[in-house]
Amino acid sequence: MAWRSRPGKVVLAVLAVALAVALGACTRPATRDTATNGNGPIRVAVGIDASFAAFFLADQEGMFRDAGLDVELVQFGRGGEAVDALASGQVQLAGSSDTTTISQLRQNPSLRAMFAYEASGDYIKVVLRNGIAGPADIRKAGVVPGLGQISTDKYLRANGVPAGAVEMISATPSDMPALLARGDIDGYVLWEPWPSTAVAQGTGRVVAVTGDYDWFYHHWAISTQPWLTANPEQAQQFAQVLAAASARVEQDPALAAAATRAAVNVDEEQTVAAVGEIDFGVTNLGAGDVESAQTIVDFYQDIGVLSEQPDLRSAMLLDWYKEEKK
Repeated sequence: MAWRSRPGKVVLAVLAVALAVALGACTRPATRDTATNGNGPIRVAVGIDASFAAFFLADQEGMFRDAGLDVELVQFGRGGEAVDALASGQVQLAGSSDTTTISQLRQNPSLRAMFAYEASGDYIKVVLRNGIAGPADIRKAGVVPGLGQISTDKYLRANGVPAGAVEMISATPSDMPALLARGDIDGYVLWEPWPSTAVAQGTGRVVAVTGDYDWFYHHWAISTQPWLTANPEQAQQFAQVLAAASARVEQDPALAAAATRAAVNVDEEQTVAAVGEIDFGVTNLGAGDVESAQTIVDFYQDIGVLSEQPDLRSAMLLDWYKEEKK
């Protein structure tokens, strides 16, 4: 079992994603919202890595269908694209890191975080190019805006590297191993499979995980207030299915790995390893999560991404999830 969050501890949320993630295009076309009032399928934005295993398993095993939900998973390579699609009505629900969601609250005030569905301090790893001895030798770091960016900043600060001493090269996650191999960057901080890719290519090595420097992520399930107002029962049913799927992921990593491979062609061994690094489980958001979210707001204000304080109390639906009555 991976790290489990504790109230009051500074945590950072994924899927990961920034959110965790990286190809920059949908594998299924996302069209304008037709499900605001329950018409048509519920489109759910997901990423393309093992951190979305619970979504893939629920879909492959027919768990959404068995609950009476018509759900279509829409894959995005980058977390920000998924949130954009949600805000524009192309999808109705999404899995995303709190980092990505918070960065877009000012321009998309109707976004709502319903619950957390995973956390980890082990899944996001620090990769250094061969020949780079440690953080003090980093001159150029590859960063993915959002979760990758803040994870990199925390790593450098934790190791006494002053702000401004490292040039940040923005790129997609899938670009990072090639940039590392060419020597264009000295390292990066990202989720799988990109750390393992560098190791397999023989160009880099994993030197830390974010939990080593007290930095953790959470993934949130997010929607918009208009859709939640129009579809409260469907939203709760979705949460209950994802809770059951998350429990099955923890209980049967091989089943989760097979579903993930079928959905996004991730190697099954990689997903099994990820299940050991990620704590899957649906939990309500609470006051401690608001405190953690505020630390992300502070970071974004420091780097100029946010100029004003977003309304976290409205965006984060505390104690929203109701467990299914047995």
